Amino acid sequence: MAAADELKFQEFDEAADLLAVDPDATTTSISERQSHMAVNMGSSHEEDELGEETDKTELLSGQKKQPSFWTFEYYQTFFDVDTYQVLDRIKGSLLPLPGKSFVRHHLQTNPDLYGPFWICATLAFTLAVSSDVSRALERRANPAFHYSPQFHKVPVAGLIIYGYAWLVPLALWGYLHWRQGRSVHVNSYSFLETVCIYGYSLFIYIPTSILWLIPAPWLQWLLLALAVALSGSMLVLAFWPLLRTGSKIATLAALAAVVSLHALLALGCKLYFFQIPAGTAPPPPLHPITMAQKNQLLPTHLGNASVPLRQ
Repeated sequence: MAAADELKFQEFDEAADLLAVDPDATTTSISERQSHMAVNMGSSHEEDELGEETDKTELLSGQKKQPSFWTFEYYQTFFDVDTYQVLDRIKGSLLPLPGKSFVRHHLQTNPDLYGPFWICATLAFTLAVSSDVSRALERRANPAFHYSPQFHKVPVAGLIIYGYAWLVPLALWGYLHWRQGRSVHVNSYSFLETVCIYGYSLFIYIPTSILWLIPAPWLQWLLLALAVALSGSMLVLAFWPLLRTGSKIATLAALAAVVSLHALLALGCKLYFFQIPAGTAPPPPLHPITMAQKNQLLPTHLGNASVPLRQ
């Protein structure tokens, strides 16, 4: 019987005291509490589903609120690429093919700043280091030469490369938008797409700057011409669909400006970082002087001098 009594529901002392004080008070049973918890969980689940559906609807309709300019999420979209995409875009910049647009086949409406940023940083570093190593190798035969690292070339190279990779695309983007404002039939790239194109076009200069360590002037100029040809072809094929809609003179002038500025960048880097200044050629090695040469260098009056006799 004791076991049967234990299985029966019993009233707690707190509930009995509450009913004794206030007979009209209401108590909540366990089943009612469970029902309330189920209702609350069901309502929160419905709110989560409603929020997800709202986010999906905003994303599909393109009305999702853009992050603020001062937030990290705003810049995160510019670096939303993987390694495969970056390598594919690098290969596309090294092998420009007629009829295969770099923007349409490689960027695919998803330009990034990850590749251009690190390409410019790597190019500035390789230019400064290769120039320093080349200078040390050229003057190693000079006994008066003492090596000292040229750290000042790193910020100079960075300023040149990053300045070119941002200012020239900005000028070209402004020109394309100016043409687009004058004619409705003229298309234009976004500023991010223009910067992305120029950033990837600079990749060919990284191996070129390393190969400039070879002390052969003819090979250095050949590598320079090859790099300018490949990189300039990539830029021409990328911007030709936009520039060809204008007049013939304007199209040729714009393409000539794009290629000329790209060639001037390579030429300036070659002359500033790898050109041997005039009059700094190492002197010829000194050979030991033989005893016969020493005798010839002695003054002749010393051999004919006589010692006076004492009287």
